[in-house]
Amino acid sequence: MLQEMDLEDIDDLFSDIPDKFQLKEDLDISRFSELELKRHVKDLLSKNSPYTEAISFLGGGVWPHHVPSHVQNLTSRSEFLTSYTPYQAEASQGMLQVLFEYQSMISQLTGMEVANSSTYDWASSLGEAALMSARLTDRDKFLVPEFMSPDRLSVLSSYTSGPDLEVVKVPQDKQTGQIIISDLEEALDGDTSGVYIENPNYLGHIETKSEQIARITKDSGALFIVGVNPISLGILKPPGEYGADIVIGEGQPLGNPVNFGGPSLGIFACRGDREFIRQMPGRIVGMAETEEGGTRGFCMVLQTREQHIRRKKATSNLCTNQALNATAATIYMSSLGPKGLREVSEKCTKNAHYLMESMEDIEGVSAPRFDAPHFNEFVVSFEGSDKSVEEINSKLLERGIHGGKPISSEFPDLGESSLWCSTELHSREDMDWLLQSLEDILEE
Repeated sequence: MLQEMDLEDIDDLFSDIPDKFQLKEDLDISRFSELELKRHVKDLLSKNSPYTEAISFLGGGVWPHHVPSHVQNLTSRSEFLTSYTPYQAEASQGMLQVLFEYQSMISQLTGMEVANSSTYDWASSLGEAALMSARLTDRDKFLVPEFMSPDRLSVLSSYTSGPDLEVVKVPQDKQTGQIIISDLEEALDGDTSGVYIENPNYLGHIETKSEQIARITKDSGALFIVGVNPISLGILKPPGEYGADIVIGEGQPLGNPVNFGGPSLGIFACRGDREFIRQMPGRIVGMAETEEGGTRGFCMVLQTREQHIRRKKATSNLCTNQALNATAATIYMSSLGPKGLREVSEKCTKNAHYLMESMEDIEGVSAPRFDAPHFNEFVVSFEGSDKSVEEINSKLLERGIHGGKPISSEFPDLGESSLWCSTELHSREDMDWLLQSLEDILEE
């Protein structure tokens, strides 16, 4: 293998890892009995402060929500938990139906005509959407907002580096957070394959000019791609209703717990045009009925990845579809229904607005950072304080509170700021304890 790759030593395979992080001596693997190992691991875990044992206001792409007990109970059943890709339709009708129902609900939620049975996460959905837009338009430039998730931008850069698709940032107003339309129009040209916005944005605010952006994008011949937090669609207009060609997002908040940054579930939906469906990544599950009606059957009707008949012409190399996470999302959405999802969305929004309004009254704090509508996340500026975000968060943790995510390194122009999140998990007592703690810390 080394010879084929023109490498001299196996260590060359790890040259991307900075030298200071490479282990130079033999790894010391202590030997424990089972009892000793359990005690050792328990002691290590006790150093963590999980959100289940503290009040967490962290978001930024993975959000803590209430997961009804029956969701985990049902997804733990062996026919779901251990099932592999349902290639053999005759043996996989239950799993195929779950994925078909998932697709149907995602289509309804996003206002799109077709949804696949998921990708890995929001970031991989974005990468796939960019490549799909390039294939459909035969263009090589993709526009993204300035204030987008750095993690998603990093994955997008990886996806587009091979096909040599240029990724260009469009500036956003520093006061309102809105995309600057004149700059968008200037960046749009005959080489632009797609324009991507996040609604709500990574920093929490809602893009109020989405319909105008859609119109400008389509007039240029490019595709309009929208990234969403699906919980927000309980109260916000679905992207399909304001002109989206492709809708992507993160399905984690739909019945999946928070666990070290995951598990993730990539949402991917698009228009029902034949050329769109044929260029869609991943898999699509379809349903057929007997001529007499009444008897239904499910199978994978589209799976154009490299292991199958498409080979080198495959639309993607997605090797799984997060089926267990999609199952949890299906059960969650089925349980809540439209009314329940709206109630969760409203609770998230009300909590966030209560926090923003109350934080604004604390000396040294400015919330929200952007003068725009917000869903459940918002940026808080501590520029008026003599304390850093890290110092504030450290002191909050002593009081059993996980503060907002520091974003100064991600967006230096925003100064000493952090990203805060509120969901239906937060009671008024939780929020009042945070507000009192913040006030006390800033007065010290």
